[in-house]
Amino acid sequence: MTLGGERFEHRITKDGAVRVFWEGRCVVVVGGDRGRKLAAALRGAGDGETQSLLRRATGNFKRGNERR
Repeated sequence: MTLGGERFEHRITKDGAVRVFWEGRCVVVVGGDRGRKLAAALRGAGDGETQSLLRRATGNFKRGNERR
């Protein structure tokens, strides 16, 4: 399930950090132990689970104040 049809994207860096993108913009970088755990979970996840993991990683950033 995606929020309003939009999708999160992600990139895993060499040091294990995960950069999470929304509509082409980086909204959060998850680093350290938390980033490495997220990267490991993303490697084995299906599409729906990936979107869920990325939504949780971004926290509460989408609250109606994003630009269109």
